[in-house]
Amino acid sequence: MVRGRHGFAAYKVMARYTGPKLKLSRRFGQALFGTAKEAKVLQRRNYPPGQHGPAASGRQSEYALQLREKQKAKIMYGLLERQFRKYFSEAYKSSGDTGVQLLQLLERRLDNVVYRLGLASTRAQARQLVNHGHVVVNGRRVDVPSYRVKVNDVIGVKPQSSTLTHFTTLAKSLENYQPLTWLELNKTALSGRVTGLPEGSQLEQTISPQLIVEFYSR
Repeated sequence: MVRGRHGFAAYKVMARYTGPKLKLSRRFGQALFGTAKEAKVLQRRNYPPGQHGPAASGRQSEYALQLREKQKAKIMYGLLERQFRKYFSEAYKSSGDTGVQLLQLLERRLDNVVYRLGLASTRAQARQLVNHGHVVVNGRRVDVPSYRVKVNDVIGVKPQSSTLTHFTTLAKSLENYQPLTWLELNKTALSGRVTGLPEGSQLEQTISPQLIVEFYSR
């Protein structure tokens, strides 16, 4: 961790963050990794870690806010700076709102879709399932987490993997689970279909894409 000139900690975030996740979530004030433990800790200690955490100043420069938002998005989706910048560059060249395009590209990553369908409890777990070859797209095994899904793609569990403990115990956790409306979930088959592109409230609500656009537009 390096203290930046704008008054908050800067982190070099790798594709798989292996540092103190709870401290990082407290630093940003939200459960970045999607675990229940993070949520519980944030309820008890909703202030930054460290000796001066409870009394830390909330005032930050405009640049610091923009940088912080970009870092937060990278951590949540588990991306390196080069990967994240590629997504932004593609979003910038696309027609329409750059911020919306950016979030749509991030949401359409295969590991994120596996997470959104409830087949994994976190994006990191979803990435691992994809990396290990347990996920199929339209019946074909895909082991690339960044694979971009399209409308009408069907994402499911490889038949040979369906007997793994992780998948056999999913039924209970999926009983009351409803995915976002751009995804259709078949709880019995442990598969889902992409019915459209995420828009509005279906996009990640804890990220302000406009701040990220402003950061890269400096």
